[in-house]
Amino acid sequence: MRLHSLASLCALLFLPFLAAAKDQPPAQVITWPPSGAPVVRLSFGKFREVSSLGGQKSYMVDTTADNLWGKKISTLIFAVYFYDKNKVRIAEGGITIRDVGPGQSVKFQTAVNASGTPVSLDISPISVPDELQGAKPPKMVTITVNSVPQGALVKLDDAEVGTTPKMVKVGVGKHVLEFSKEGFNPGKFPLEISADDVSGGSVSYELGAAVHDTVELRDGSVLTGDVETVSATEVVVRIGGAMQHFNRNQVKRIIFVERDMTIQH
Repeated sequence: MRLHSLASLCALLFLPFLAAAKDQPPAQVITWPPSGAPVVRLSFGKFREVSSLGGQKSYMVDTTADNLWGKKISTLIFAVYFYDKNKVRIAEGGITIRDVGPGQSVKFQTAVNASGTPVSLDISPISVPDELQGAKPPKMVTITVNSVPQGALVKLDDAEVGTTPKMVKVGVGKHVLEFSKEGFNPGKFPLEISADDVSGGSVSYELGAAVHDTVELRDGSVLTGDVETVSATEVVVRIGGAMQHFNRNQVKRIIFVERDMTIQH
């Protein structure tokens, strides 16, 4: 009688566990598009390792796609990117959703071969219906921006993006790259990205040698001109044809430009 009661108790404890596992919420939910009226919701379960060979592992992910749109989804294709715990991309795959009516859901499994252990994922649309083209994000192309010499500050359309060499994402259209480096003349480079361009290109810009001295003040200001005199108490700089006088204590450092000296006889 006691054994029977113990078995019944174990069964009662085990049944709620099964129910909890069955109703376990998805590990990650992504709604597309991320802004505006939602079209589809993708719910992903936990990554299940199914095989391993060398450094490659195969995983399966239970996936549910819900049509949140008011129309039938004919064909919707996403690229799927998988990341490890350090947010490093370790694999990529794809998802295709076809013939899903308004309010309907479809369940399937997403397979991936990864070089590590995936913990999260992200999606990017590849093919969308014509009426949803506006929801598709603008195309971006990754290029490598470099300079001679390296270490120049780069601006893309007036926004700083880092120092060379630098990988930069650029959208379709006309842009302007600006380069600046202490001791060199700044410069601009017009850049145009077409809809047919792909990632992997590069741009290299050669900065010209500076033609004027550079005076850096202690308040952070940087002046470009010709240093006329330097004494223990004063620095005199010709800027735009006008002489400017600075207390020696105001000046943090001076970078002189080598000039050709003409000797007159």
